[in-house]
Amino acid sequence: MTFYSFILSYLLCINSLAVFLMYRDKAKAIKGAWRIQEKTLFIVALCGGAIGIFIGSQLFRHKTQKKRFKYGIPLILLLQLIIVSAMFFYS
Repeated sequence: MTFYSFILSYLLCINSLAVFLMYRDKAKAIKGAWRIQEKTLFIVALCGGAIGIFIGSQLFRHKTQKKRFKYGIPLILLLQLIIVSAMFFYS
């Protein structure tokens, strides 16, 4: 497995997890059950799952009005895109 395929596989897994976490949190919110902490969602986003958190929030209409998610997640996503682009460009 090459370095690039490892990175792409990792990003696919972490973003799939991120979408699933947004789904579970929305389902728990509807039921009034104990929820996933926002800190956990941001940690997943910082670990490379920002696009999954963003897609999950749009897909499930979850946390779209919270300023932390409305502005923070796209900012993290932008930074991650710059980092990944630089990795591919400079290698």
